[in-house]
Amino acid sequence: MIRVILTDIEGTTSSISFVHDVLFPYSAKYMADFVREGEADSTDIREQLDPVAQISGVARDDIEGLVGVLDTWIREDRKETPLKALQGMLWEQGYQQGAFRGHVYEDAAEYLQRWHDRGFRLFVYSSGSVKAQKLIFGFSEAGDLTPFFSGYFDTRIGGKKEPESYGNILNELGVEPLTVLFLSDVEAELQAAESAGMQTIWLIREGDIPDTERPVARDFADVDRFLLKR
Repeated sequence: MIRVILTDIEGTTSSISFVHDVLFPYSAKYMADFVREGEADSTDIREQLDPVAQISGVARDDIEGLVGVLDTWIREDRKETPLKALQGMLWEQGYQQGAFRGHVYEDAAEYLQRWHDRGFRLFVYSSGSVKAQKLIFGFSEAGDLTPFFSGYFDTRIGGKKEPESYGNILNELGVEPLTVLFLSDVEAELQAAESAGMQTIWLIREGDIPDTERPVARDFADVDRFLLKR
């Protein structure tokens, strides 16, 4: 019996366009000044610049060089953990200043609350930092959805296309694999979760339905129909 629902964000609970057309351009526009201004005053920012230097090979005291690395990573949509952490900090500023609100599909907002009320434990697993995850749901167009979630996972648990990551999540949750349903729009992520023994549903919100034996859903109402059969 499914007791835990683990969900991706981009393309699953939220539109890909919001991330790519709103959040990424915001970080591209403001990241350089955010790092320059915060490097002297913010311990959190300094802590993330250390691994940026280690990964890139740029000297830690070369702030302009590190800014250039971050700009390149943003353009390339790199899944580097320190970049995601810095983006989360920057986006928090944008949310708090009212520059944007988090996009969550109407059906996702509705069924997240329904599933929570029915006793499912809800978790998020996204390549965005835990801070960024909490922000998109906490400042969503549908209001604060964070009370519905029991926890969040990001790339610190492992890459989303690696079976070991899902095994790590299972260990953290302390549950049997078949009690967990993973929702994503990326087939490789679903395959990795299945390798760890989880059940999966492929979210295909737009376009043709692929030829596949795994369950496919157009929206969270379809996911709910699957749950009701279990």
